[in-house]
Amino acid sequence: MVSFDHRDPGTDESVWAAALDRPVPDLDLDVDRIVVIAAHPDDESLGAAGLIATASARGIPVDLLVVTDGEGSHPASPTHTPAVLGLLRRRELLEAVDRVGLTSAPVFLGLPDGGTDGYRDAIASVLHETLDRAPVARVLVLSPWRGDGHRDHRVVGEIAEEVCAQRGIRSRAFPIWLWHWGGGDDVPWARAERLSLDAAARAAKTRALDAHASQLEPLSRAPGDEAMVHARMRAHFERDAEVFFAPDAETPPAGEVATPARAGTVGQDYFDDMYARHDDPWGFDSRWYEERKRSVLLAALPRRRYRAAFEAGCSTGALTARLAERCDRVLAVDLAPAALERARRRLSGRADVEFRRAMLPEDWPEGTFDLVVLSEVAYYWGDGDLDRGLTAAVSSLSTDGHLVACHWRHPVAEYPRSGDSVGDALSARPDLVRLVRHEEEDFVLEVYGPPGARSVAADAGLVP
Repeated sequence: MVSFDHRDPGTDESVWAAALDRPVPDLDLDVDRIVVIAAHPDDESLGAAGLIATASARGIPVDLLVVTDGEGSHPASPTHTPAVLGLLRRRELLEAVDRVGLTSAPVFLGLPDGGTDGYRDAIASVLHETLDRAPVARVLVLSPWRGDGHRDHRVVGEIAEEVCAQRGIRSRAFPIWLWHWGGGDDVPWARAERLSLDAAARAAKTRALDAHASQLEPLSRAPGDEAMVHARMRAHFERDAEVFFAPDAETPPAGEVATPARAGTVGQDYFDDMYARHDDPWGFDSRWYEERKRSVLLAALPRRRYRAAFEAGCSTGALTARLAERCDRVLAVDLAPAALERARRRLSGRADVEFRRAMLPEDWPEGTFDLVVLSEVAYYWGDGDLDRGLTAAVSSLSTDGHLVACHWRHPVAEYPRSGDSVGDALSARPDLVRLVRHEEEDFVLEVYGPPGARSVAADAGLVP
């Protein structure tokens, strides 16, 4: 799902220059073949043209799969029908890849732009067939990053990672729209790798970008024909390096069984679909039930004021706003870009509240908090992620901190567990002491502290 507007100015390249000024490991290009799978014509040029040019110069064969023709890039165009635009974009891609030295003909799948989710099996089948035709041991597969904020990028990225995990093949993902909507805190730095581009590769990439005129320049002066990639956005792709992300968990060697890194956990597509259909999917702002539950949670906090709070799964920021009234600083994260956009609008101008995109629990933030809030989030985690998430939450608590867990108790088909099972997992931990338990038919709310934590009355000196 596109949760940004390409017409927005976006993040300035100077911001990214500062963020990228850090040690990042080099991408290993010691391979025998490279397969690039692009969701749209120009993905390969924006995200990996420098790599393709570098590989071509080294004599490394490159296969290119193009899933859609990108015919939906200008849905309001009065001058170009989707069929005409799709044909134009194919021609632009052929010119672009010729400029970076690609010698094999790209494979066009011709699937609907914006509709890749309905063709997962077909996309995976073509990728499998391509890998079968190139039976070499050292293959690198490149695809759009699934966290890019674009539905087709997410779907194609997920498929590439799944196929590579099944076959024991190394894969890397290239971000595109992240550079437009994101900032340094949105980058999974622990999985980032960099490919430095020499002068020849940079020049080849510039020529490849120039070939995509339908995206870089207006189709006409008519409304609806505006450029998709404006000059400020293009600046992100004129760097002397390209950045790639490893999968959440590295693929095991060939012959070993790949275990999904997030087995059972509800994925991003579920949340993207929810926010695509509804401005307020769970009624956080419209239902008395939610308003009352927030008040119960806030009333259960043992302390009047907290120094630093971390809210996991903040959604549109309804609870975040209330927490900000009780905390000096709040860090709130969510994996859905659309949710974060609405949360930022809600609390715009608040310097004491920071929003980040994160896939929990693996992207758990560094630092210590005296309040950690798990509200309607932990029942989305599979068994392994639940254990990792609770461990991360406890590890990030200060010695006088509190962990709050509040969850819906009724069964939901899409959720791997119930709110009660989250409570059971928390109560079984030896590194937590329960201070509060509030149970209703609909939700359960608990507050924990580290061993030795005292009740409100004991902290106030009312009891020994």
